[in-house]
Amino acid sequence: MTTTVADVSEEGTDSPYALSHLDALESEAVHIFREVAGEFERPVVL
Repeated sequence: MTTTVADVSEEGTDSPYALSHLDALESEAVHIFREVAGEFERPVVL
């Protein structure tokens, strides 16, 4: 998985793949949850 993070100085970046820092972290977290859910029969979140 490759995530592109827009630099803070690039306000108004027109790239459809530019993500803010929080968007990138959220995307990575969702990816991890999906990976765990796919690997285990009964995953547990604490």
